[in-house]
Amino acid sequence: MAEPNSLIGIAIFFFFFFSIMCVSVLSIDNDGLSHEEAAYLLMLRDSLSPLGSYWLDNTSMCAWKGVDCISTFGTNSKYVDRINLMSMGLTGTVPLGLNDSLFRLSYLNLAYNSLSSPMPSLANLSYLQSVYLYSNNFNSIPHGFFQGLNDLEYINLSNNTNLPPWTFPAELTSISSSLKFLILSATNLRGFLPEIFDSFPVLDTLDLSENNLSGLLPKSFAKLRRFRALDLSNQKGKTKLLGTIQFLSYSPELSYVNLEGNSFQGSIPDLSNRTDPLDLLLANNRLTGGPLPIFNDSTTEVTFGGNGFCLNHSGPCDYRVTTLLQVAEAFGYPFLLAKSWRRNNPCQGWDFITCHNNGNIRTVNLTNLNLMGAISPAFQNLTDLYQLYLGGNKLSGSIPESLTTLQHLKILDVSNNNLSGNIPPFSNKMKLVTAGNALLRQSQPQPNGTHRPSAPASRPSLSPPWIQGISMVGVGVIVIFIAIVYDQRRCFSLLQRMIRKKEAFVEQKVDELLKSYDFGLAKICKMDESIVSILGIRGTSGYIAPEMFSRMYDGVSHKSDVYSYGMLILEMIGGRKN
Repeated sequence: MAEPNSLIGIAIFFFFFFSIMCVSVLSIDNDGLSHEEAAYLLMLRDSLSPLGSYWLDNTSMCAWKGVDCISTFGTNSKYVDRINLMSMGLTGTVPLGLNDSLFRLSYLNLAYNSLSSPMPSLANLSYLQSVYLYSNNFNSIPHGFFQGLNDLEYINLSNNTNLPPWTFPAELTSISSSLKFLILSATNLRGFLPEIFDSFPVLDTLDLSENNLSGLLPKSFAKLRRFRALDLSNQKGKTKLLGTIQFLSYSPELSYVNLEGNSFQGSIPDLSNRTDPLDLLLANNRLTGGPLPIFNDSTTEVTFGGNGFCLNHSGPCDYRVTTLLQVAEAFGYPFLLAKSWRRNNPCQGWDFITCHNNGNIRTVNLTNLNLMGAISPAFQNLTDLYQLYLGGNKLSGSIPESLTTLQHLKILDVSNNNLSGNIPPFSNKMKLVTAGNALLRQSQPQPNGTHRPSAPASRPSLSPPWIQGISMVGVGVIVIFIAIVYDQRRCFSLLQRMIRKKEAFVEQKVDELLKSYDFGLAKICKMDESIVSILGIRGTSGYIAPEMFSRMYDGVSHKSDVYSYGMLILEMIGGRKN
């Protein structure tokens, strides 16, 4: 245990310490402020240099530079309402406890200084309306920074480049009903923008420029009807912000839009009906389409360099360009297309496009480009199209029936996608490849003689329907028989449990019977052997058994000839080539 004299010494020390603190506070005219507010102002003065040269002891706290107080009605007490220390050349750290001490604060401005601490927590400052902490060296944002700010209207944290990477604060939805200005440019924001912007009914200005944002813009942007200024320019990541900018047509009050230096795609929406002035900055994106839309006299500034418009002035594009841009739109304007589908002649420098000598488009080959979206009906406008390859992508939806009007189309390959619905009635003269689309349905033949193939186009059936029905029954019986004999090793291993040993000659008789139908392998198979060893693949393509290619299916034997025989029977009765 501590000695009594030691305890007395510690007690005396704390007595004098608190006495000095009380004297220091009481010696200054706090002008009716509470002890909590007065004590925090003193800590703030001691933490920020050279604030002490402005906040003097012989001056009332409410008269200090940048401090405004409001009297409480009917009493002599006051509270701090505003603190404005903008551009005072301050350094140091903002002490903790601001939100616990200045609980009636409505305005805080520490902008254009060199403060290096974590940002002061604003949590639960329910009277706070305006916050300006931009152009400092703050190095972190406290957890719950935006919580409980029920009356917040203006917040600017921009140009704090020392902040660690952080994502767009979803807790802003708790103050969304009053927020008008949100400026977070150059604060090291990263990631996607959340789908919450329909929760900001009065948002006027949004500035998220000079960050590392990426991905599609939220669909809720189209619901910001009171938008007046938007700046998303110069995102620094590899992918940047992308998608279309059609939301601009839903914000009639916009007067300033800066989307430069991103990866936005598609066309510029029609803004010709606007009456208010508009600055529209769109340079260095992946915008395509065109020509440039018609801007009325109210549009004071437009930049669009570094994009891919067909013309650099208003006027109609070539019909081939318009068609292919509609195709790209159905795919979501992928960059792989946008980067080369520029200018007004698709036969000059456009990837994946081949033209006739007369300038008509002959082939569109978009195979294995990882495209998503749907097949555009606009392909019907390419009336001289001869080949259309769309296989190996991730396309969904149905095959447009309008493609059946392309009289010169000879090959349509939509294999290995996610297409669904019925296959349109294409001409028998066209080769249609649809394999790898499990949800595609083949419809019944049409009265005009066309058909709807679900695999590479084949020859029409040679037999009337009633013969086909009988033939299919026969084919079923033959297939079952061949399947049993083909897998006879397993079959006879089961049968041998039920027959006597002296009846085992049945297997040999079956072998002799099947060897009479020879496709090249039975000749080298001895009667007393069931497995054949060969050095290479034997047989005719289309009729060769699987074990000829891979021994994982079993060894090569006369059963391989049985397989080939079955394929021949299927071709003869089914009326279609294997």
